[in-house]
Amino acid sequence: MRQIERGFQAAIFFSRWLLAPFLVGLVLCIFLLIYRFFGDFYELAIRLPTATWHELIVGVLNMIDIVLTANLVLIVIFSGYENFISKIEPTEHPNWPDGVTSIDFSALKQRLLGSIAVIAAVDALAWYLDIEKEADRSKLEWVIAFPVMFVAAMLMLAIADRLTRPDRGTQ
Repeated sequence: MRQIERGFQAAIFFSRWLLAPFLVGLVLCIFLLIYRFFGDFYELAIRLPTATWHELIVGVLNMIDIVLTANLVLIVIFSGYENFISKIEPTEHPNWPDGVTSIDFSALKQRLLGSIAVIAAVDALAWYLDIEKEADRSKLEWVIAFPVMFVAAMLMLAIADRLTRPDRGTQ
């Protein structure tokens, strides 16, 4: 019976490698974001001579959104690899940033929600700068509420993590 249990545990443990194709797919998504970034850059550069200041800023903010999304994808890739597939030894990679070599679930949740809140805030700013084109009060309320909801969720998670951390009484 013990041998069956060990075999079952080994199969479950090996199943973590089933995440690898998803992580490779996310790496490929970064190439799509690069393509989109430079496509947007090209379009912005072509329209630059006739673009207004607001159009330029909105175009740049859209490119910032792409960069933030790429950062978010990288956070998920490294966290998924580190937490489920194989531990990254920081001593073997002394030049790698700390955020790449050690991401726990608490930090991951904060980073993900923080990144999404920033992306939503950048979108809200871009929408606000183009408000003459789309003057819709209910949409404006949602554009403002969306990043605020993510910030509130991030704060609630931070408080919950702080309350449930085992060493909270020793600090």
